[in-house]
Amino acid sequence: MPAYSFEAIDQQGQTRKGVLEADTARAARGLLRAQALIPLTVASVGGQNPDTPDRSDWRRWFGGGRVFNATGLAVWTRQIAGLVSSGLTLERALTALTEEAETEAERNLIASLRAEVNAGSQFGRALARHPREFTPIYTAVISAGEQTGNLGLVLERLADDLEQRQALQQKLVGAALYPAIVTLVAIAIVIFLVTYVVPQVANVFAGTKRALPFLTSAMLAISAFVRDYGWVLLAAFVLFVVGARMALANASFRLKFDAAWLKLPLVGKLARGYNAARFASTLAMLATAGVPILRALQAAAETLGNHAMRADALDALVLVREGAPLASALSQKKRFPGLVSMFARLGEQTGQLPLMLQRAANQLGAEVQRRAMHLATILEPLLIVAMGGVVMLIVLAVLMPIIQLNQFVK
Repeated sequence: MPAYSFEAIDQQGQTRKGVLEADTARAARGLLRAQALIPLTVASVGGQNPDTPDRSDWRRWFGGGRVFNATGLAVWTRQIAGLVSSGLTLERALTALTEEAETEAERNLIASLRAEVNAGSQFGRALARHPREFTPIYTAVISAGEQTGNLGLVLERLADDLEQRQALQQKLVGAALYPAIVTLVAIAIVIFLVTYVVPQVANVFAGTKRALPFLTSAMLAISAFVRDYGWVLLAAFVLFVVGARMALANASFRLKFDAAWLKLPLVGKLARGYNAARFASTLAMLATAGVPILRALQAAAETLGNHAMRADALDALVLVREGAPLASALSQKKRFPGLVSMFARLGEQTGQLPLMLQRAANQLGAEVQRRAMHLATILEPLLIVAMGGVVMLIVLAVLMPIIQLNQFVK
């Protein structure tokens, strides 16, 4: 039975909002009137007009209309997994989560899922009707869990995967955050010194009619260039960024760019490890849920952000479809670390492919974290030294004419 969100006025003139289930919007209005409520608006949950977004939820403006972010989806999955595993029916679990929802948008989404499940729809099919919130992999895993009768176990495994992926991303972001902040602060300081401090020195020594030191003259030239053409440089940078995004939207260029990115000395290994860990983890999760290997390979390939590795994964899918073992197909793709094919071979030999793939994902994830922290440890002092060197040059450019003038006076 469909769910409808409503806004109505009671007999005391107070505004009431909520969600109810009815066959049609007209029937929903009839139910409201039967409760002595005057309906103002009745809208189908999930069928909101895109031209009139929910202004009460700011995430619809800045989050692309999504109710759950990555962390919120992991938390919600863990909650429903715990309720289902404890013995509650899916309908009762969704009812409990509806009552505990923190926002109206979240409450409406869960109420819509509950209404579709009550109407006889499978949970995976109900999730698939909200593609902005739940990815095809998410719905495929849950559908497989329903078909095998292990929905609680599959939900627990899905929650584990989402939490591990979120933790890996947070650690990578944390490793890159400090160098990024240092770089931005350094750029701001240099721009301030070049555009404000250095011109003041030029004004002081303009009337001395003495030749300025070379470093001071060079710094004055740079300062004049930045002040005169700074907006041009900024516009050129914006155009470069826009052009780069347009170029990356081209499939062939993106494929070549991603292939070249993997060959870079440090970040290339990080990209390979991160994508391979995500691929192995997704493939292990889907195999555990009972998804056929070809469908699991297709879904795992779609999670790869690097298009060159995605092309290799799809080529491996073709080989597996033709009868080749998974380990043999992956070993022919040199962009994938050899650890993936090695653990896949062990899994095929022992009959524990999902377990071996998850171990490969865990090892690759740990290696990515180690490399990221090592890279951040190296970058932090290098950035500080570089920032200090640039500031020292600017300070010398300011002090050298002062020292020269002092010697002339003596």
